[in-house]
Amino acid sequence: MSTDPQPGTLYVVATPIGNLEDITLRAVRILQTVDLIAAEDTRHTGKLLQHLQIKTPQISYHEHNRHSRIPELLAHLNNRQAIALVSDAGMPGISDPGYELVGACITAGIRVVPIPGASAAITALSASGLPTDRFVFEGFLPAKEQRRREQLEFLQTESRTLIFYESPHRLRNTLQDLADILGSDRQIVLARELTKLYEEFWRGTIAEAIAHYHQREPQGEYTLVLAGAASSQEFLSLSQLKTELQQLISQGISRSQASRQLAKFTSLPRRQVYQIALAIELPAHAEGD
Repeated sequence: MSTDPQPGTLYVVATPIGNLEDITLRAVRILQTVDLIAAEDTRHTGKLLQHLQIKTPQISYHEHNRHSRIPELLAHLNNRQAIALVSDAGMPGISDPGYELVGACITAGIRVVPIPGASAAITALSASGLPTDRFVFEGFLPAKEQRRREQLEFLQTESRTLIFYESPHRLRNTLQDLADILGSDRQIVLARELTKLYEEFWRGTIAEAIAHYHQREPQGEYTLVLAGAASSQEFLSLSQLKTELQQLISQGISRSQASRQLAKFTSLPRRQVYQIALAIELPAHAEGD
């Protein structure tokens, strides 16, 4: 395999999430020899480049300029320039708009080459002590409370380990929502300052985490690793759920009562079950609230 950047190629380059020694030799070589570096924050990446004594020119590519910047970057690539895409930390495209540029390149027939490296989600998971064989990465939950709670309701029966990112100013609210919807006795790991001098892993239940962070001000970006739902919960297909609802309602139980009963049995959100119950057609004499 050729070791030099190929003309007209986008390189998706992982950068350190904290400790600068985590940069790979291959990433350094690519950053040194491409024609242009597309960076989420050129000031932040500039510090890394200065540390590595790399003088490759940068261009900004981030959430707020991605629509105008993608055509410009595609033009550079079509002119046979090699570009390295980097985020502020970790693997580009994970909870940032990098995937949109990658998708545009694939659509345009431009080669995309990943240069793997550090990722906060995988780093936290690996040292969490929670199951790592099956997991789900959810990134940042919605900032608005209603949407955040709706998303958590959707994940209520997810049995795989869950991974979230969260900012310090929303951490307490998110922990409370996790307790309300997923249960306060779930095991959770909160990781911060990963690979840095003051790296910290806090482990316990969600209830204990709420108490801990009422006594301590959250600081820095957090990676939350959360145990999945117990596999003992009953799973019903949509058709089975409708059948169960029909039987309960035909016995004189109201739609809301039937929904509450089945939600508890299956660990599905009651609101979700109730919406299904409302859509069920029943004989007039069997209609319930």
